[in-house]
Formats: sequence, structure tokens, C-alpha cells
Amino acid sequence: MSVYEELLSQLTDVAQSLKQIAEQQKTVTKLVTDYSGNGFVWEADEQYLRPLAKINAIDIELLRNIDYQKQVLTDNTRQFAKGLTANNVLLWGARGMGKSSLTKAVYELIGAEYAELKLVEIHREDISSLPLLMRQLAERDERFILYCDDLSFDAGDDSYKSLKAILEGGLEGKAENVIFYATSNRRHLLPREMIENEQANAINVRDTIDEKVSLSDRFGLWVGFHNPSQTEYLGMVSNYAAHFGFDITDEKLRRAALEWAASRGGRTGRVAWQFITNLAGQLGVKL
Repeated sequence: MSVYEELLSQLTDVAQSLKQIAEQQKTVTKLVTDYSGNGFVWEADEQYLRPLAKINAIDIELLRNIDYQKQVLTDNTRQFAKGLTANNVLLWGARGMGKSSLTKAVYELIGAEYAELKLVEIHREDISSLPLLMRQLAERDERFILYCDDLSFDAGDDSYKSLKAILEGGLEGKAENVIFYATSNRRHLLPREMIENEQANAINVRDTIDEKVSLSDRFGLWVGFHNPSQTEYLGMVSNYAAHFGFDITDEKLRRAALEWAASRGGRTGRVAWQFITNLAGQLGVKL
């Protein structure tokens, strides 16, 4: 065999090996979900629910100045956990006011009472894979809250149309053991300029507006969140400080909390928690 023939043979072997590797990579191993846990994250690429060792949630009693929101979400979640009818929920409003924290805290509260209740997080970019997830969950005996944090749609994004059908089930009907909770800074999930621009260019303005806002109408419950007053903000800070046993006077706590809010350019529940996190480090307190 000549040198060239030998080289050609070796290159052919290499090519065949690379082809086999490529084919193996295309083969997706079907992962089997262990449903014994409480929280999961939907891995859309693998069509797999990844179990979480622990849900990142805080005690619901630490969430202040949202008593109405707590009650509404707790009642709806408990109804669903009992096997009764309940609504999809949109938690909307001011950023940093506890929308996602309340969702997880309510689940921890109700999930402790009903072991069959599970929380599944789906990322915004995976919304188009919801039909696959819904079919997977519909076959189970457990009850699932699908949770999407910071849900919104920008101009040119048509995935909101598929979500509308999913929320009400379309022809096949909605799975009775699945409910959808979403948080958003936008009440209608779409930017105002998107609605206004299409309104300006529409032949039938009313139809265009109805098409855009009908997505949020699919949520039976709208739970609004608003920025706190200074008194409410200080109440949040005091509640956290008392809960974690901070050794600091009320006056020092108040002054430091207001300085922190001023440096952040506003007062929100998130700002209060970030202040407490910083202060805990200074005082040597473990949260």
C-alpha cells in the first residue's frame, strides 16, 4: 500500500468516527423525572423537569404591606390544592415589591399542607414549549402550579398568541391539574408603545386593542402591587430587623434605612431587603 493510500484510509476512518460522534450527539437521552420533590425547573431542550433540592423562598410572615395580595393568592392556591376550581393568576405592578417572593412563599405555605401540590418554574424564553410540558403534566396525579417570573413580550414577539390558547386549553381543554402563575411589571404583558403603535396603524382600532390586551384577560385573577410610602418602607425594615434580632436602636435603623433608600433612588420591598442584607453583614448576623 502506498503512502497516499494509507493516508486516505486513515482519513476515511477519521471521517467515519466523526460521523458516529455526530449521530450520537443528536440522540437525546429521555430523562425520567422524579416527582417526589416539591419544586422543579422545566428544561425545555431536554423536555425534562429538573427537581430542586430546595425552593428559594422566605417566610410569608416577613412580607409586609401586601396583606390583600397574600390573602387572594393564598385562597386561590388552597382551592387548587384541594382539587377545587381556581384561576390563573397574574401578579403585576411595581418592581421589587414581592411578586415572585409572594408566589414562592404561598407555595411553601400551602405545599406544606398538601404534598401533592408541586411548583414548576418555566423560563420566559421557553414559553413556546408549554404544550409539551402541559401534556407531560396532564398524565400525572399531582397538581402543578406553573410559574413564570417576569413574563412580558416585546414588539415582534408572537409567542404571546400561543400562550393565550394554552391558558384556556383550546380545543383539547385545559388540564385540570395545572394552573399558571406569572409575575410581570406590565399589567397587559405587552409594552405600551407596542399597543399604541399598532393602534395608530390599524384599520379597526378596537380590534387591535382587543387582540393585544386579551392575553392578560386569560388570567382570572389580577393581583396588583404598588410602591410603598416611607412609613410602609420603614415598617418592612423594622419587621426584618426584629425577625433576625438585630442589635440596633430604632433611630439608627431608621436613619440608615432612609439613607440606603436615597442612595438607591427609591423605596421598594427589594430595596428594604437589600438594606437588611447589607446591615446583617455589618452586624455579623446570619440571615
